[in-house]
Amino acid sequence: MTDVPVRDAATVVLLRDGSDGAGIEAWLLTRVTQMAFAAGMTVFPGGRVDDADSALPLVGGDFARLAARFGCSEDVARALVGAAARETFEETGVLLTVPSADLSGARSDVELGRVSFGDLLRANGLSVDAGALHPWSRWVTPAGEARRYDTRFFVGALPEAAVAEDVTSESSAASWLPIDEAIQQAQRGERQLLPPTMMTLVSLQPFATVAQAVASASARSLEPVRPRLRVGDDGSIDIELPDGVIVPVRPGRAS
Repeated sequence: MTDVPVRDAATVVLLRDGSDGAGIEAWLLTRVTQMAFAAGMTVFPGGRVDDADSALPLVGGDFARLAARFGCSEDVARALVGAAARETFEETGVLLTVPSADLSGARSDVELGRVSFGDLLRANGLSVDAGALHPWSRWVTPAGEARRYDTRFFVGALPEAAVAEDVTSESSAASWLPIDEAIQQAQRGERQLLPPTMMTLVSLQPFATVAQAVASASARSLEPVRPRLRVGDDGSIDIELPDGVIVPVRPGRAS
């Protein structure tokens, strides 16, 4: 297997409290089958860091502490937060900014590169609210994959009055889903989740509210999780997690 460079990426677990005390809901989208990475998988909003992300207007947040926790420079920490906010807007239309705003009508222009996210923010007097993004975990794509990412996961609450859009050019379906239901659907084979997505959902199960989850973020370990790719003689692909748990990704050829 030929190794490839590892690129920085950011993922946002956008959360809201369910109605009638139904627990936490997460925004999940299913990637179109034409995507080069994680095609057909259900994922959280996110993507790789762009060069311009570190120059986005930002307010709040302790970037020195964030850099120390994520094991990166402050410039990279700023870029990760910027990428997290940009990807959230591109894939949901939700702005994590100060002041709050609804510019969802410009979402597709930013996603397709007709308008830069930074220009959109500056034209409207907005800054990314770094305090709205709470570091949660860090996953590194196994060696042997065609694309590899060092992905930092953030959790964030849906801003008041914000509405997430259900489909983008990269997703065929998207919706709010209770944490427990998403896990159960994956266990029944009704929804395909990559190991980081599944394990992130499991890590949120103990919390009854978004506020409880957010309050716990500062105490979480951000040591990188480095799964190992296992390819069988029959073409099957499994992921072995650091604790020895084996997660099937693709079945082998029928005999």
